[in-house]
Amino acid sequence: MVKQHIALTLIVGTALGLTLWRRFPSDATLLQIAGACLAVVGFVLWTVARFQLGASFTVTAQARQLVTRGLYSRIRNPIYVFGSCIIAGVFLLLGHPAWLLIFLVIVPLQIGRARKEAAVLQAEFAEQYRAYRASTWF
Repeated sequence: MVKQHIALTLIVGTALGLTLWRRFPSDATLLQIAGACLAVVGFVLWTVARFQLGASFTVTAQARQLVTRGLYSRIRNPIYVFGSCIIAGVFLLLGHPAWLLIFLVIVPLQIGRARKEAAVLQAEFAEQYRAYRASTWF
């Protein structure tokens, strides 16, 4: 599982890095600089969240364990939150409407998936999940 996390991180990081490197304008506006910063910080925190989730990361919604440490102590779905930050940051940097469209498609999909995952976790961890949900955002 660690190899898969590392491989995915390298792929996404390389793609993001190449995008920033090749497309960063020499006369960047404040908005573009903010977008680049948002994308980079989003990627770093997305990576941290992936590693903190560990073996609980799956493609399908499964309840292996309730992860409540690290970023998960404040945000129930940091992978979705910071993944969205990456996309929003790239949109602000590049200004291409395709990135806005990607953002507008991905966010509702992530919200839907988060609801499915919440239902699975609620069924498995009942009161423990209710308490966790009450003390965290999204």
